[in-house]
Amino acid sequence: MTDVEIPNRALFKASEVCEIASVQSYVLRSWESEFPDLGVAKTAGGPRIYRRADVERVLRIKQLVFSDGLTLAGVRRRIDEEAPPVLEEAEAAPIKALLGRNAKERLSEVKRGLMGILEMLNARPGDARIYAPPIAARTAAPSKRKNGSRPAKPAPRTAKKRSGRR
Repeated sequence: MTDVEIPNRALFKASEVCEIASVQSYVLRSWESEFPDLGVAKTAGGPRIYRRADVERVLRIKQLVFSDGLTLAGVRRRIDEEAPPVLEEAEAAPIKALLGRNAKERLSEVKRGLMGILEMLNARPGDARIYAPPIAARTAAPSKRKNGSRPAKPAPRTAKKRSGRR
């Protein structure tokens, strides 16, 4: 199937979807009856409008019907198989808790780091700005190794004595 260019817009009228997909309006209406979530009613009894995702889905249905020769029931099964798996609420709860834990602080720290990078990139070559990591990163204790011991501290640097000659 050839690639179809979808105009860069958020919403489309049914006639525009038919033109983009090169299908008759009765075909689109029959697909709407098979796939009730296809298209969005603007108002009760108003004309149906389509999101960009709906247009992409219409193109996928067309490909599966006309190129792959599937029935609409087969198309429905194939689209369900291609959809990402949906987690049950009980399975999703631990993931949501993990993501929510300290999320605001982590995002703030990432933002500060990105702002520091932006400052470095915007600095003039002669500027003596040196990036200082966020306070939390500077004061954090060294991490423990897998066996529970802490890494050794580096030996203090000693100044080398220079001879008087150059």
